[in-house]
Amino acid sequence: MTTASVNERIQLIVTGKSSESTCSPSLAKGPWEFDGGPTAYGPGASSEDVIPTGSPRQGALPDSYKNASDEELHDRIRKAKETLGSKVVILGHFYQRDEIVQHADYLGDSFQLANAAKAHPEAEAIVFCGVHFMAETADILSAPNQSVILPNLAAGCSMADMADIDSVTQCWEELTELYGSEPDAQGRAPIIPVTYMNSSAALKAFCGEHGGIVCTSSNAAVVLKWAFERGQRVLFFPDQHLGRNTAKAMGVTLEQMPLWHGRKQMGSNTSEALQDAKVILWNGFCSVHKRFNVGQIEKARVDFPGVRVIVHPECPMEVVDAADENGSTDYIRKAVEGATEPTTFAIGTEVNMVQRLAAQHPEHNIFCLDPVVCPCSTMYRIHPGYLAWVLENLVEGKVVNQISVDAAVATNAKIALERMLAAKPL
Repeated sequence: MTTASVNERIQLIVTGKSSESTCSPSLAKGPWEFDGGPTAYGPGASSEDVIPTGSPRQGALPDSYKNASDEELHDRIRKAKETLGSKVVILGHFYQRDEIVQHADYLGDSFQLANAAKAHPEAEAIVFCGVHFMAETADILSAPNQSVILPNLAAGCSMADMADIDSVTQCWEELTELYGSEPDAQGRAPIIPVTYMNSSAALKAFCGEHGGIVCTSSNAAVVLKWAFERGQRVLFFPDQHLGRNTAKAMGVTLEQMPLWHGRKQMGSNTSEALQDAKVILWNGFCSVHKRFNVGQIEKARVDFPGVRVIVHPECPMEVVDAADENGSTDYIRKAVEGATEPTTFAIGTEVNMVQRLAAQHPEHNIFCLDPVVCPCSTMYRIHPGYLAWVLENLVEGKVVNQISVDAAVATNAKIALERMLAAKPL
C-alpha cells in the first residue's frame, strides 16, 4: 500500500518513476504557474470548465516561497503558527493535499468547517484552506473583528460558478410568473429555493431573502424535508446530482425533477413539465465526481469480491445506484472508521481524501474508484507556499487575501446559513 501523498505520486508519475497515470502532468508544477490563466481553473478535474469573467485572480507569489523546498516551507509555517498562537486558526477541507492538512487546526467537510468558523471568537484571523465559497461562508459566520483569509484567491469552484445570481434571478422570475405567489391551503409557498453550500454568497443571500435555505451533502435530506414543509416545490441549485439523488431517495420520481438550463427560456422546459415538478434541478455538476462511472464499480467488484463501494452523492445517479452506499465526506470517513473487520473499500470521492483514509487505516484495503490520479483543480491551488506567505504576513501585522462579503449580502446569506446549521444531519 502506498504511503506517498497525492502530490508525491504525481511527481513520480511525471518523472517516469511510477506506472500510474494522471489526468494532467501539469499538476506537478507549482499552482502559481497557472494563477494568471484567463480561461481555465488549472490542471486537475475542473480543467475543462471555463472560469467566468471577473473571477478572483491571485497576485504574484514572492520567489522566496516559490523556490523554497518543502522542508523549508513546512518549517516556516510551523514557526509562524507558533508565533501567532491563538491569534490564528487554520481550517482545512478534507480534499486539501496532505502537505496542507498537516498544518490545519481543524479538518472537516463544509458543514463542520462552517461550524468551526463560528467556534473561535478568540482568533483574529481565520485562514481557510479550501475554496472561495467556503471562505465567504466563514466571513459571514465569523465575528466582525475577525479576518478570513484564502491563501490563494484563484481557489474557486467550477460547480459554484455554474449558477450565478443573474441567471438564478431570471429563473426565479419565470417560475414565479408560472406558479404565482399565493400559498396553498396548507400555507406552503409555490416554491422554495435551496442552494448547495457550493455556491456564491450572493446565491445564499438570494435564498435567505426568498424564504430558502442552504444545504450541505451531509444534511441535504433534512433540508429538503424542511423545504417541502414550507413549499410545494423546490428549486435546487447548483448541483443537479446531489439534488436528484437526495430527492429520489425521498420518493420523488425522475419525471417530477426537470432539469433547468440557465439563461434559456423556461430553462428549456415546457410549462406542463414544470407544473408537475416537485424539484427543479439546476444544470450544474462537480467535475471531480463526474469522473466516476458504473464501469469502475463493476471492475472493483470483479477484482475484489465483497468490496464495499461508497460514493459521494455528487456522483451521477447511475453511479450512486450501483454503489452500496452514498454519503458526504464525513459519512465516508465514519464508515471507514467504523468498520470493525478488515474491509476492502472502493471510494468515489476526491483522491486526496481517499488516499488519506488509506494511510490512516492500513487494516483496510482502500482505493479510489478512479484509477487516474486527478485531484480537484481548485482545492489543489492551496499550496504550502501560499500558506507560508499569508501566515508570515500576519506575523508582520499584514492581512493579505482577505475575503470580505458585502454587508447587505451577508445579512440575507446568514439567514439561510443559520437555517442550514439548525438542520442537523441525521
